[in-house]
Amino acid sequence: MKIKVALAQIPVVEDIAHNLRELEAAVDYAGDEKANILLTPEGSLSGYRPEFDAKELAEALDVLIARARARAVGLALGTCMVEPNGQCYNELRFYQPDGTYLGCHTKQLLCDSMEDQPKGEIDHFDVIPLRVFNFMGVTVGGLICNDMWANPCCTTAPDPHLTRLLANMGAKVIFHAVNGGRDSGSFSQETVKKFHETHLLMKSIADHLTIVSVDNAHPVEIGVSSKGGVVAKAEWVFSLPDMGRQLGSYVIDIV
Repeated sequence: MKIKVALAQIPVVEDIAHNLRELEAAVDYAGDEKANILLTPEGSLSGYRPEFDAKELAEALDVLIARARARAVGLALGTCMVEPNGQCYNELRFYQPDGTYLGCHTKQLLCDSMEDQPKGEIDHFDVIPLRVFNFMGVTVGGLICNDMWANPCCTTAPDPHLTRLLANMGAKVIFHAVNGGRDSGSFSQETVKKFHETHLLMKSIADHLTIVSVDNAHPVEIGVSSKGGVVAKAEWVFSLPDMGRQLGSYVIDIV
């Protein structure tokens, strides 16, 4: 079985209307490429934040889903979302090409400070237990940014090896939405970037997975925190340029 994935390394900002325009263009690209599913960065519709206009977000989500359905493109959509239970989640939402909502992965390793009383994402987002999804007959999983690499600079908990857990649930492909904090310094662009990308390579081979990963491109003049592309057997079988707005597609052969 084969699935064609599209990746959108787009600038994500705290402006839902701007983000929607970027995502609509990415959906159109995916449709032109005849891709089955489009992966977007963490928080790509809402912005990477816990506070946003929930009504504006819901309306934008409806517009985006309708456009994706019209182009027969499934979605692995990164966005923060307030669910009907009133809780806010950092989500990767999965949709079939016909617009059917499969459910969402919520960020598990919420970033926090290293203080005695940690604070950060853990104060704003709730978590739903890990799960997998059946996308067009393929068992897939989702991870969000720190879920993959348990960065020790912003994680008080030990690495739970979520790729291994998803593989044990039957996942063949992992969609990984990233919004990595970064600057132009060598620590960010070399040390942290290598740490992120090595985890993608090592976990792909250790857990027999294909991993599709894409980062936020904003600011466009600074390299991303982790290369966007497709990893299998510890190799980049497809990759995007490391800087700026980039779109790409790749056919994954599911074995």
